[in-house]
Amino acid sequence: MKKLKTSLLEALEQLWYHRLRTFLTLLGMIFGVGAVIAMVSVGEGAEQEALELIESMGLRNVLVEEKQVWGERLEEVRKHSVGLSLDDVQASMETLPFATAYSAEKEIEVYALYSRNSSSDSEVLGVTPSLLELASLQVAEGRWLNADDDLYYRQVAVIGTAVASQLFPRGDAVGQRIKVNHLWLEVVGVLESKNLSKDSFQGVQLSGENNRIYIPLQTALKRFEFRDMASEIDSFRLQLADGVAPQAAADNLSHLLDRRHGQEDDYNIVVPAQLLNQHEQTQRIFNIIMSCVAGISLLVGGIGIMNIMLATVLERTNEIGLLRAIGATQNNVRDQFIVESVTIAGIGGLLGIVLGFTLAAVISTFAGWPVAWSLNAVVVAVVFCTATGLIFGIYPAIKASKLDPITALQHD
Repeated sequence: MKKLKTSLLEALEQLWYHRLRTFLTLLGMIFGVGAVIAMVSVGEGAEQEALELIESMGLRNVLVEEKQVWGERLEEVRKHSVGLSLDDVQASMETLPFATAYSAEKEIEVYALYSRNSSSDSEVLGVTPSLLELASLQVAEGRWLNADDDLYYRQVAVIGTAVASQLFPRGDAVGQRIKVNHLWLEVVGVLESKNLSKDSFQGVQLSGENNRIYIPLQTALKRFEFRDMASEIDSFRLQLADGVAPQAAADNLSHLLDRRHGQEDDYNIVVPAQLLNQHEQTQRIFNIIMSCVAGISLLVGGIGIMNIMLATVLERTNEIGLLRAIGATQNNVRDQFIVESVTIAGIGGLLGIVLGFTLAAVISTFAGWPVAWSLNAVVVAVVFCTATGLIFGIYPAIKASKLDPITALQHD
């Protein structure tokens, strides 16, 4: 240990003596390690974000959404299809054995929404009680909608946190009343806040639960008016049994709906698991590109280390000859130069770690990409640095150790 400490101090002294040259050599290592740190941090951040966004849709779900059609095209479509309906949901549950649960939604066109304290521009949706589980929602206060609310057309609502803060700034939302268009509703629950970083994922619009009001679906269908030729529901989702391939389930569902809708293209099917696969494929390509950039930078840094160590061997030939003359072995000389090369790589790695975290923070701030600080990134950086310093320092160290002592002492 004492010998290693002495070698390390000697290495630092030599590097400081040639500090400008050392700094220029370090640049390759700094940028290489910084690229690795930034790549891993951004990659893990994107992975965590993707999982959070997919969770809001339900990884084991298949979503069916109404495709917006207007004017004459809508009239033509309605000759063959009434649009999405609860009958479609029922037929799916009865026909497709892999469907274990469902939820359905219908958006209400809002022209007035207020409480006794304030007004809001939030969305209002009629939903089935099962949405709570299928959309991974959580209730922070009060309760969620239940089957009796739907069965008896109860005028109740569950609101998001943003709605609660707008309409009830004092925080007493549960038990209060809100008016949607012409209908007064009692607030029976407030949802737990969902702070999703994006409003869409892979081109699919995500739910904004914080700024939404949920009422029983049957209450919505019974108490509110909708535009002519509107479909009964806007969307529904099916929960799949374990072990069922989501894409195969979506294909079967599409075949069923095509027959029920007269082959009209008036709906879209979204498979969250497929979206996650697409995201992971994109992320893999990104990781490969960033790995190549980091690898090239580390290669340049390694070449720089070899270059400076060869130059050091040439400059210190007399010193090497003197060390050999007073009893230093080839192994002693070799180890000293290896310690110096690994020290260069280590210093470059430490500075690269700082640069990497800085780059990740800058990317997060200006590009809006999520980052996740990971110990794995630091470990990868340290391993790469050590390996680079060791590999590119071996040849100069061996060359130094094999110098003939007499020739080295006579070197000018």
